[in-house]
Amino acid sequence: MDFEKFEKQAGVTFKDRGLLKQAFTHRSYINENRGLALEHNERLEFLGDAVLELAITGYLYERLKHSDEGELTALRSALVNADTCSRVAQMLGANEFLLLSKGEAKDIGRARQYILANTLEAIIGAIYLDQGYDIAKQFILNHIAPLTEEVLASGNWIDAKSRFQEKAQEYLGVTPIYKTILESGPDHDKHFVVSVFVGEEVYGRGEGQSKQDAEQEAARQALETKNWK
Repeated sequence: MDFEKFEKQAGVTFKDRGLLKQAFTHRSYINENRGLALEHNERLEFLGDAVLELAITGYLYERLKHSDEGELTALRSALVNADTCSRVAQMLGANEFLLLSKGEAKDIGRARQYILANTLEAIIGAIYLDQGYDIAKQFILNHIAPLTEEVLASGNWIDAKSRFQEKAQEYLGVTPIYKTILESGPDHDKHFVVSVFVGEEVYGRGEGQSKQDAEQEAARQALETKNWK
């Protein structure tokens, strides 16, 4: 596979393209092609997640000098979450380089978004191993940090659970309750579906790779449904 096109999009030329290939290799592909001497991307994803969080933390700390800890934490979460990472991965054309099983390759819905988000983290991990923190940080500043203005303008970075609880108590005098409706997938690739209830009524439903992400999505949906901006 020729990664030159991706490298141009990413603005990074790898010394070891084997690391880049590993970043694009999903566990399902390994399971379907056990004879190939390849590793899946989960360890790179673990590393890249930490590098991404550190780089975005430093960027926000320097840029938003009057924001408090809570605001910085919420904004960082919006910039490193699965939705943002999958979007950036798509913008870089990562889809055409993914190594997936035949089954995973057919799924282009929400599951593909999570795969793309994880792949972006793996790519960051690969850049870090190949060229060091400064180059990995620059990649993040070039492709993820520019979304800060858009995230700030949308208001989606504000903690949706806190906002929904305030509104529910203000208008209804009731504290929302979150219930996990579905938990699926292996330990390394969990998927949660959560509904938020006010009394007996479902106000919103969300999905995510963690309960926290699913709860935030459910709260956002509830706020939109009730038009509680």
